[in-house]
Amino acid sequence: EVQLQASGGGLVQAGGSLRLACAVSGYSFDDYHIGWFRQAPGKAREGLASISSTDDSTYYQDSVKGRFTISSDDFANTVYLRMNSLKPEDTAVYLCKAVMGSITFWGQGTLVTVSS
Repeated sequence: EVQLQASGGGLVQAGGSLRLACAVSGYSFDDYHIGWFRQAPGKAREGLASISSTDDSTYYQDSVKGRFTISSDDFANTVYLRMNSLKPEDTAVYLCKAVMGSITFWGQGTLVTVSS
């Protein structure tokens, strides 16, 4: 059974940093496309960044370019999202999604709260 476990959220002051982790189990970590999303209360879920195992290509949404960095550790079967210069508007539940072959898997989310 494929499982995604997101962790690393918490409370941080504006301008601070956090590193989120998305640990993948139950799947051979050599053919994946994994993305980070977030959902704030009353708002639609939005895609932030993604990484592909095919060519290590990455994608960033404009609002996080230059502040967030996505990376992968294939030995640890984990994808990270480093978030710097956090703003109160970054407050949300952060979730990771994996597309492996033709199947999509979601993790349970981790809460990030940025205080002003």
